[in-house]
Amino acid sequence: MSEENKKFGLTDEELFTRINHNDLESEKITAPRYSYWKSVFRVFFRNKINIIVLSLLVILILMAYLYPTFVHYDQFENLLIDGGKHLSPSKAMKFYGPSIKWILGAGGSGQSTWEAIWDGSRISISLAFICAAINMTVGVIVGAIWGFSKRVDIIMTEVYNIVGNVPMILLVSVLAMLFTASFWTMVFALTVTGWIGIAYFIRTQVVIIRDREYNLASRCLGTSTFKIAIKNILPFMTSVVVTLLATEIPSYISTEVFLAYIGMGMSEMSLGRLIFSAEVSMVTPGWQFEFWSPVAISSIITVVLYVVGQNLGDASDPRTHM
Repeated sequence: MSEENKKFGLTDEELFTRINHNDLESEKITAPRYSYWKSVFRVFFRNKINIIVLSLLVILILMAYLYPTFVHYDQFENLLIDGGKHLSPSKAMKFYGPSIKWILGAGGSGQSTWEAIWDGSRISISLAFICAAINMTVGVIVGAIWGFSKRVDIIMTEVYNIVGNVPMILLVSVLAMLFTASFWTMVFALTVTGWIGIAYFIRTQVVIIRDREYNLASRCLGTSTFKIAIKNILPFMTSVVVTLLATEIPSYISTEVFLAYIGMGMSEMSLGRLIFSAEVSMVTPGWQFEFWSPVAISSIITVVLYVVGQNLGDASDPRTHM
C-alpha cells in the first residue's frame, strides 16, 4: 500500500479494479432504443384532442358497420302505412312508439332516417376506403418509380398531361351512361385515373431526394430502380404519404355526396343518395330532419377523418419525436 493510500485508509484493490476488454461491448452505443411507430403513437396520443377525435371516429365506423348488421333496414317496410311518412322525431315516436330508430324521424317512404343514415354511411365509408387503398397503392409505387427513373419520367409526364386534363365529372358521367351506376362502377370511375394525381405528387417529392449520396451509392452498386424507390425513398416519405392519405379518404366521401346530389351518383342508398332523395325536404316545414341529418353525419365523418389523418401525418414526421 502506498503512503498516499495509507493516508485515506484504502488499499490498491479498493482504488483500482481490473476489467476485461471486449471488442463487441466497446462498439455498443449507450442510448435509448428508438422505435419509429412507438414514437409516432406517443406523439399522437400526447394530444388529448386526438384521443377525443379518434374515439369519435371509432364510434362512427362501428355504428356504420355494426348497427346495420344487427338491425335489418328496409326502406319500404312502412310504405303502405297512412300518416307514417315525413314525420319529425317527436311525431315519429308518437306514431310508431318510443324507439331509438325514430330519433331522427321518418322519411318519405316511412323509413327510419336513423337506420337509413347508418346504412348509407357504411356504403360511403366503404367506397372511400376502397378508392383510397387502390389510388394510394398504385399512386405511391408509380410515383416513386416515376420520380427516380428519368426514362419513366418522360413517358409518365406525357400521360399526366393528357389524362390529368380530363374533367372527372365528365369521366364519371360517361361511365355511368355506359355501365350501371353501381358501387363498383363508382369505384372504377374514381380510381381509373384518380391515382395519377397522387403519383405526380409523390414524383415531385422523390425528385427532391433521389440524388442524395446514399441513392447514388446504391445505383453505383447496381441496385435496381424499383428496390431503391421502395427501400431508400418511400420510408423517408411516411409522413408525406400519411398526410396525403388524410386528404384523400374524406375527399372520396365528399365527391360521392356531390355526384349523388347532382344526380350522377350510384344506385345504392349512400349518404349522397339520401341527401339527393331528401332535397325537397330542405325547404318543407317539418321535413328538414330528413335532409339535414345525412348532411350532418357526412360532414362529421369527413371532418373527423381529415383531422385524425392530418394529426397522424404530423406525428409521423420524425422531427416531432424529439
